[in-house]
Amino acid sequence: MYIAFKHAHMMFAVISGLFFLVRGCWMLMESGMLQKKWVKILPHVNDTLLLICAIVLCVLLQQYPLQQSWLTVKVVALVAYILLGMVALKRGKTKSVRVMAFGAALLAYLFTFSVARTHNPLGFFALM
Repeated sequence: MYIAFKHAHMMFAVISGLFFLVRGCWMLMESGMLQKKWVKILPHVNDTLLLICAIVLCVLLQQYPLQQSWLTVKVVALVAYILLGMVALKRGKTKSVRVMAFGAALLAYLFTFSVARTHNPLGFFALM
């Protein structure tokens, strides 16, 4: 059961990042695709499934944020990714603000991914 939830969590995380990248590219191109109903709904469905898998994994492994430093950092970086993503795709008042937020959100996503992969709170910064 653990392996199934772990792989589902990883799959939903990759889908989340890839779809954010696509939506960010649409934002840069000022594409009307961002206004499609399915484009507005699908990320929420995927991210809900991602969160459910994360909660199940925490319970199965009995590892929780605030108990495990790497998991705490991962959650904080995830919140940064979400907030920056909102600025990039919705809330940014100018295109330059949205572009900067998009780049920062991608970095936050990659950092979150590196922390998850290494179980090190420094993520890819541990290589320096």
